[in-house]
Amino acid sequence: MPELEFGLDTFGDVPQDDSGALVSHAAAIRQVVDEAVLAEQVGVDVIALGEHHRPEYSISTPETVLAGIATRTSRIRLASGVTVLSSDDPVRVFQRFATVDAMSNGRAEVILGRGSFTESFPLFGYDLSDYDVLFEEKIELFAKLLDEKPVTWSGTKRAPLDNADVFPKTESGRLTTWVGVGGSPQSVVRTARYGLPLMLAIIGGQPGRFAPYIDLYRRAAAQFGTTAYPVGMHSPGFIADTDEEAKEIYWPHYRIMRDRIGALRGWPPIRRVEFDAEVEQGSLYIGSPETVARRIARAVSTLGVGRFDLIYTAGAQPISARLRAVELYGTKVVPMVRDILAG
Repeated sequence: MPELEFGLDTFGDVPQDDSGALVSHAAAIRQVVDEAVLAEQVGVDVIALGEHHRPEYSISTPETVLAGIATRTSRIRLASGVTVLSSDDPVRVFQRFATVDAMSNGRAEVILGRGSFTESFPLFGYDLSDYDVLFEEKIELFAKLLDEKPVTWSGTKRAPLDNADVFPKTESGRLTTWVGVGGSPQSVVRTARYGLPLMLAIIGGQPGRFAPYIDLYRRAAAQFGTTAYPVGMHSPGFIADTDEEAKEIYWPHYRIMRDRIGALRGWPPIRRVEFDAEVEQGSLYIGSPETVARRIARAVSTLGVGRFDLIYTAGAQPISARLRAVELYGTKVVPMVRDILAG
């Protein structure tokens, strides 16, 4: 069994500086690069950057920021989390990540997703009524591109390709590609059909409820004759020196973000009691290193996953607190989880 891997995820949430003022989008992007450099220094395996097109987030092109991180790091793997394939062009996505792969000496990974946010669809001229067919056709094309051979393909939402060769090629001959899934059985089966690794977005409720999806992935891969890779999970959280400090840093900014998004989706405002329950029993990994390590170890053990990614930003947490969270994750939480699982 391969060793459990640990990642950090962010959408480049715009943070506060020491005075409590929000920084610019440009400064927020540079901050993420600094945090990725620190993550490498403290032993984190992967940094994953999500794509968003909203004012609260600074990263709309993860691969551009990953290319910048590539020039300042040498070991940490560089992933998207996720790339919204439905509103992008598969050929361009492949080319951009193959370029990051070249710049990083083979450290690039793409995590493809349909996207839980929809701002990119009107922005790039796609009809939301085509939500499902766009992803189905584009992941089919992307899977062909991964073979790095001339591609012949046709669909209904993109011009066909006839023996088209796509460059640059990767040095390894295969771009590491995952599919991010939020809870759709059909998406799990599709991932298995294409023989790609599965990354589960577990952002609420008890992690154990996702066990059937992992079982479905393995059973589907067996039926399709594809490889069932170790499954990954990513969940939100935050680490500070004490449980109380972590919750008090995280809660006010998380509440603002959650209610802003919730208002668009018809959700009632979140109450502190709900937040505390999610921290205690659900999928918010918030607290001291010891508390977070115990809860991650329990989730990893319950689900049998091969990778855990912590979404370490949610709203305008101060820069200093974010840096401390990254440091504690790498230096304290990850070693503790390994020790707990080895015990």
